[in-house]
Amino acid sequence: MDDGSSEIWKRLLRPEEDGLPIAAKARKHKDAALHADHWSAAVLLERAAYLRKLAKAGDGQASETLQQYQQHAVMLSFRGRDGVAELHENFADLFIVLDGRATLVTGGTVVGAETIAPGEIRGSSIEGGVEQPLRAGDIAHVPAGVPHQMLINGDKTFTSFVVKIEQS
Repeated sequence: MDDGSSEIWKRLLRPEEDGLPIAAKARKHKDAALHADHWSAAVLLERAAYLRKLAKAGDGQASETLQQYQQHAVMLSFRGRDGVAELHENFADLFIVLDGRATLVTGGTVVGAETIAPGEIRGSSIEGGVEQPLRAGDIAHVPAGVPHQMLINGDKTFTSFVVKIEQS
């Protein structure tokens, strides 16, 4: 790792004492300038390599929340296996594919639907959904209330930047 990416890596992994993004800390005064959080593709893919190791040692998938904001959160997700069927009643998902390939299944009915938390339903699969192939560079939006599932073909992997958007 070169010196530049090492510094970015440290910043990305640095624990925040109060959980606020760096930009939020910088604007303690209401008139302070707003700043943007930024993750380069190189940093995200480097972090995804770490998630790949966690996934390999665990159940084949790993993710982490990079930052949480007032009405949305951003995550990094790695999959080496199929995901469960999901339905979020209060959140839309925006997937930005960084690497790999997957099939996104949307619509239909969640098989074996089980509420795991308020507004969060999981199941084993989706019946009657529509399949859409995804690859690096693609963006997919899944509205709140729409069943969805990521399927991984064989020994392929899939890495995405996910924006979870709260619906009011």
